[in-house]
Amino acid sequence: MMNTQEEQAVAKQADNIIRNSVMFSVGAGLIPVPVADMMAVTAVQIEMIRRLCKLYQVDFKETEGKAAVLALTTSGVAKLGGRMLAKMIPFVGSVIGGVAVSAFSGAATYAVGEVFKRHFSNGGTFLNFDWASFKNYYNEKFEKGKAYSEQIKEEYSSQQSSEYRESTNEMLEALQKLHNMKASGAINEADYEILKADIMKKIV
Repeated sequence: MMNTQEEQAVAKQADNIIRNSVMFSVGAGLIPVPVADMMAVTAVQIEMIRRLCKLYQVDFKETEGKAAVLALTTSGVAKLGGRMLAKMIPFVGSVIGGVAVSAFSGAATYAVGEVFKRHFSNGGTFLNFDWASFKNYYNEKFEKGKAYSEQIKEEYSSQQSSEYRESTNEMLEALQKLHNMKASGAINEADYEILKADIMKKIV
């Protein structure tokens, strides 16, 4: 059992994992291709959960992780439907839709991270994770995450973050190209998952 100081240190590491994931999600939400950005954001959230599992010494289960993310974020995705469609409109639609999806992506990632941080810090695992019991907590953190993601977006766009932004954009472009290759049949599902995992490991 960890003492208070150790718990605080682990909590700080968890906060850093969530923060970095939110920053990446904000960038992913600016991709002007709806399917590509949602794919990128989901991949970020799964990788975030994987890292939280490692931090809290919990066995990571990708299938359960994806199911949990889907269950937690479904209502938010439904609300975003119209904004996702806006991204399909050339020029103006891409800008308006991109800003909306970027804010949603960051808030959703923040909320998912906070849910699993609480669950794992209380000794929980995937075996006893009940997403329904966390729905209100997720919604609460999602609302807080809107302001948090705006703050992160400002940092993402600042000169101080230019190096990080450049590396993030490169990974986002790689994810988009990977998605296009899969859609065109150039690679199969298995190769797609392997290559996507390699890209996601580069998140700092």
